[in-house]
Amino acid sequence: MNTSPLLASDVWIDHPQGRLFSRLWRHTDANQLAGKTTPIVLFHDSLGCVDLWRDFPALLAVTTGRDVIAYDRLGFGRSDRREGKLALDFIADEARAYFPLVCERLGVDRFIAFGHSVGGGMAVHCAAQYPERCEGLITESAQAFVGEETRAGLLEAQGRFEDARAQSRLEKYHGSKATWVLDAWLGTWLDPAFAAWSLLDVLPAVTCPVLAIHGALDEYGSSRHPETIAEHAGGPAQVRLLPGTYHVPHRERPDEIAALVAGFSSR
Repeated sequence: MNTSPLLASDVWIDHPQGRLFSRLWRHTDANQLAGKTTPIVLFHDSLGCVDLWRDFPALLAVTTGRDVIAYDRLGFGRSDRREGKLALDFIADEARAYFPLVCERLGVDRFIAFGHSVGGGMAVHCAAQYPERCEGLITESAQAFVGEETRAGLLEAQGRFEDARAQSRLEKYHGSKATWVLDAWLGTWLDPAFAAWSLLDVLPAVTCPVLAIHGALDEYGSSRHPETIAEHAGGPAQVRLLPGTYHVPHRERPDEIAALVAGFSSR
């Protein structure tokens, strides 16, 4: 494995609704980048944040030889509080209203988008919105539509969060915003008005290469989700279904996921 040293730095991004927190993992030896100047941008899941990526961004940077960027969406992690309910188009809105400011503040011209779970849907929209700038798209455990297995997994999770210990773990990463974060996830995805949501309309506008990673035992969606992403994407796409793997492959099999991304991004 490439053992190039990394420098992690934190950057705050101003948005009219509040500040966003971001972190960059940069290679300190330019020779190690070997011409790989396009960074990987991470989009977190519904309960996620920069800190919940844990050691994976650094591993990804070392394995791919690329700089890595992650940021907390407004209302999550260290970013400022977000008021009110999420609009039903919040996944598409991330690409329109927030991601451009992240790119501007961090000097990102071209990018490789990597999104986990709902972050995968946001990465899809970013790839579609900026086709001339997105060199590659990786979705991990992304939902392509609201299926019955998705709703079943959400209802089971809803029961788990009735335990005060689960709520306390959420507060560790989101502080006083934890209740909003939980409702933004369960309240939105279980809303009958959200049931018709899908990525089908936007996927044809994704013209870059696509890698759709999914765990065979994912609690929130079957292999139909990555297969749908690959089938309807406008560019060349491949699916990697991982046996014995649940909803967070980058935590369950970090070295394997980093290697998959390295192989994909090198091509």
